[in-house]
Amino acid sequence: FTGETGAGKSILIDALALTLGERADATVVREGAPRADITAAFDTHPQVLAWLEAHELHGDDGTILLRRTVDAAGRSKAFINGAAVTLAQLREVGEQLVDIHGQHAHQLLLKTDAQRRLLDAHAGLEDEVRAVGERYRAWQAVVRLREAAEQQSREAQLERERVEWQVSELQKLAPQPGEWEEVQAEHHRLSHAASLIEGTRAALDTLSEADSAVLTQLGAAVHGLQALAEIDPALADVLAALEPAQVQVQEAVHSLARYADRAELDPDRLAEVDARLQALHTMARKYRVAPETLPAELTQRQAQLAALQAASDLDALQAQEAQTHAAYLQAAQALSRGRAKAARELADAVTGAMQGLSMAGGRFEIALHPLEPGGAAGLEQVEFLVAGHAGVSPRPLA
Repeated sequence: FTGETGAGKSILIDALALTLGERADATVVREGAPRADITAAFDTHPQVLAWLEAHELHGDDGTILLRRTVDAAGRSKAFINGAAVTLAQLREVGEQLVDIHGQHAHQLLLKTDAQRRLLDAHAGLEDEVRAVGERYRAWQAVVRLREAAEQQSREAQLERERVEWQVSELQKLAPQPGEWEEVQAEHHRLSHAASLIEGTRAALDTLSEADSAVLTQLGAAVHGLQALAEIDPALADVLAALEPAQVQVQEAVHSLARYADRAELDPDRLAEVDARLQALHTMARKYRVAPETLPAELTQRQAQLAALQAASDLDALQAQEAQTHAAYLQAAQALSRGRAKAARELADAVTGAMQGLSMAGGRFEIALHPLEPGGAAGLEQVEFLVAGHAGVSPRPLA
């Protein structure tokens, strides 16, 4: 645009440049103001719309709002359609909207992305570029899903190995339901075996083996009362109470005798039980559970291991990745063929035009540099090369 000197053209251009990502400092803020706040609205077009959709920055009404704020300390923030973005993103979309030409401006034509867009526009390949971008984003979305699944799979593998080791450790110990109580009781009994044997034999001696044994005296009393009860039936009740007592004492003596026959000092068994008790206690303390809950702890970790061993199947994602990659390559290779043809035609046309511009022998070439593994704009980087006269190799624009 044009205007008289002092009309404010430079101020307007500078403000627009700020919204497009140019460097800013505190000098752009009016003295005494807390910040400068500049907003520019643009009509969109398919190429920019594709970029916005790829970065999830598309607006609601088909327009693009670029906003830049700079505070009094020189710190700046950038926004596209109300969303905070990096300065690089602001510049990237700005380059597709406006090309500010000035005496010292860095021309958009010097940038390879702009050269690629010019070639595609000349060849009418915008739809193909958009299709490639869509397929690239679809492919990359699956790649991210697959990578996330692999990461989860690696983490699950580490967790699986940890739980496998725990299950193996608990299975080796093999705690049984009710075992803790049984082992405690046996340990208590074995550790007091001497007292049990001595006490049992003393009781047997008192009840049946001593000269004045209880059973002997009770038998004598019953025998005597039987004779007396025949004389005086009033003693029958006393006899009826003593006779069952005699039977019960006899049964107690038999039980004590059997117990005494089995009871013995067994230091080896005591050592085994003591070791088992210690092993259960140590394992329970390691897992921070009560010893009696170790069997349930083993069952729980076995269930956890079974769930982890339900292997994460990546086959579906890998197949989907291969499918979307193939679709991307198909579209990108078709775009590459179109670019190669257009590059030859445009280079020949520009070279021919140069001959009539006092640049006899000059050449214009378009190089297509392969990109691996490709990107949203295709499989190559476009670069314009020019030789101003004969005998000079074409070089990048500068």
